[in-house]
Amino acid sequence: MRMRVVPEFRARFGADPTVVGSAPGRVNLIGEHLDYNGGRSLPIALEVRTFAAAAPRTDGLLVVESLQTEGRVEVPVDALDDRVEGWAAYVAGVVWALGLGDTGYSILVDGQVPTGAGLSSSAALECAVAIAVRELAGSEASLAELVAACVRAENEYVGASTGSMDQTVALFAEPGHALLIDFATGANRPVPWHPPGELLVIDTRATHALVGGEYADRRKRCDEAAAELGVVHLAQADPEQVGLLTDLVTRRRAHHVVTEYARVIEAEHALRIGNWEELGRLMTASHVSLRDAYEVSVPELDVAVEAALEAGALGARMTGGGFGGSAIALVPTGLDAAVRDAVLEAYVDEGWEPPVFLDGSAGGPAGLERLPPS
Repeated sequence: MRMRVVPEFRARFGADPTVVGSAPGRVNLIGEHLDYNGGRSLPIALEVRTFAAAAPRTDGLLVVESLQTEGRVEVPVDALDDRVEGWAAYVAGVVWALGLGDTGYSILVDGQVPTGAGLSSSAALECAVAIAVRELAGSEASLAELVAACVRAENEYVGASTGSMDQTVALFAEPGHALLIDFATGANRPVPWHPPGELLVIDTRATHALVGGEYADRRKRCDEAAAELGVVHLAQADPEQVGLLTDLVTRRRAHHVVTEYARVIEAEHALRIGNWEELGRLMTASHVSLRDAYEVSVPELDVAVEAALEAGALGARMTGGGFGGSAIALVPTGLDAAVRDAVLEAYVDEGWEPPVFLDGSAGGPAGLERLPPS
């Protein structure tokens, strides 16, 4: 299944792809909404990936198809300034942002990262395309430059006002490690991730999207708070200063940011010394802050978190931008079935469709897949 994109490319385009780029989804252990506030986040890449099979064209067209969506998008590469609509905008936006339009490209996408689950399917798509197109164009763009291009594609081309955490972990992750990302300095470093049990990812199936106004409003409030406090990065503001902000809603948003920043620092320390109970406590405190102060949770996330905790999870929280998507639970050895059953039962009680559970193992970064022999 992993490389089904190769025979499908052959069937649709009449030849084998030249390269296949792939990139992982992600979950953030802690540090939510800190990427655009100059804070730190601690995500892991997942093992589930999105694949982009690609080959050069001689007619100057960008031709894009997906195994998950019907239809074909064709647009001249030199006309990408006229925005492409729909999911293909993520592909076109990367080509546009990289400026590698001297030739055309055929691209077939196999998006195995679930969409709408808050697991960064969009960044996985962007990074898989970026890796593939860089190879085809013979570009020497660095990973940092690919991150910047993918963020620009999402912000300026697609119109989703997101930060850079998702693209950074997709391109810099290490297997068996979380990635501590400092958005004030641009530095990142791996942190060993070997929990005594499992990280359970719970796709609530409450559809998640960040193109709307709620996410943009959170960013606006944070920008206003930083300006009022006279700081460059809101995450590093003095908590006592935050208490003096004049607008109550802005004060709540800023309170989440500064306390979450402190939680990330404590979480890294807990990870390095193997204090899993403390990490769980910090994860749960993060969810409470996101629910009450930042107000980006939804009932499906809250119920999943509460049920997991009652069944014995060390900690649980929503992950990602919020307004739907997924939750994660740090589950001790031997309790995985009990936690799953508790969450399922809670959803039945609410009359909701059952959630989907995914493996939370820490996978590797984006890269080029080895093509099978033809």
